[in-house]
Amino acid sequence: MNKKSVRDVEVTGKRVFVRVDFNVPLEDGKITDDTRIRETLPTIKYLIENGAKVILASHMGRPKGQFVDSMRLTPAAVRLSELLGKPVVKADEAIGDAVKAQIAELKDGDVLLLENVRFYAGEEKNDPELAKEFASLADLFVNDAFGAAHRAHASTAGIAEYLPAVSGLLMEKELNVLGKALLNPERPFTAIIGGSKVKDKIDVINKMLEIADNVLIGGGLAYTFFKAQGHEIGQSLCDNEKLETALGFIAKAKELGKNFLLPVDIVVSDDFSANANTKIVDIDGIPADWEGIDIGPKTREMYADVIKNSKLVVWNGPMGVFEIEPFSHGTRAVAQACAETAGYTVIGGGDSAAAAEKFHLADKMDHISTGGGASLEFMEGKKLPGVEALNDK
Repeated sequence: MNKKSVRDVEVTGKRVFVRVDFNVPLEDGKITDDTRIRETLPTIKYLIENGAKVILASHMGRPKGQFVDSMRLTPAAVRLSELLGKPVVKADEAIGDAVKAQIAELKDGDVLLLENVRFYAGEEKNDPELAKEFASLADLFVNDAFGAAHRAHASTAGIAEYLPAVSGLLMEKELNVLGKALLNPERPFTAIIGGSKVKDKIDVINKMLEIADNVLIGGGLAYTFFKAQGHEIGQSLCDNEKLETALGFIAKAKELGKNFLLPVDIVVSDDFSANANTKIVDIDGIPADWEGIDIGPKTREMYADVIKNSKLVVWNGPMGVFEIEPFSHGTRAVAQACAETAGYTVIGGGDSAAAAEKFHLADKMDHISTGGGASLEFMEGKKLPGVEALNDK
């Protein structure tokens, strides 16, 4: 991608405002998954080693412009300090005189983490006054928060109006990997699209029909396609307003000569729980009072075969309710095939990334995106405000 990165500018002695994504899951104040923090280490270490004064900013949760103690970034500061092996100063606010005083104390190579930027109502409104306040703290803006790049907020886009703006190393990697997949994919290129609703995936299905060779459909959105084709889907999820859209995709795939695959068998259950009765049926055999909840064994085998014969695989969205063990087999089979293929695998963040982690296969994937919504919008061909705001090379 044609955007400047932190490697393209002088950082020594500079105050560098780095937007990171430390929106990590917490339980009882403890971080349960520090992946997002670890992914930003290359950028932070690069700045430390090159003598920058590092000022980190992130959001956490949805405090809606209020100071909420349970959403403070203190646990992230503690974890980052452990990972870096050096102290990380934690500010109690993200703007103001106290913060400026802390920044004035920083020596080259020091790290300060600001408080949750969403404690300020102007953040999500991309308020120019707040963006100016952020900019007044630094000499350079580095955006390394790919997971928030699809948001036009004060700390992701607005600040770039007032400071030189470049990408961090994680942002650069995300853009390069996803950009290459979209612009110059190795073939055969397979896109796996799951999740619950057709309406959430219309743009990505459309885009993938244009650029991929194989499009594999799974998850709750498959039942809209079945219903559109006249099958009984029982109590399964369905976007009733999108039946024509579903038929349109099938027609478009045919017209473009694409391999558009829907499940051929389904795991159905009589209740949405781990103790439910389940059975495997072909797609025309879903009982009226049962619901489809996962792809069946024939589909798993068919999909795994396509995945293993691909040079590039992009996966976005699970095949079933993988969080509940009896309904996890379809998603597990797809994750396993992605892990085993010799092709390059790109996992589009969100639930797909969570599934790869759950099945202990994350380290077998070539690239796991740190942004669910951002990677989806990028794959749809949309412009991301947090990327657009960066300086061109």
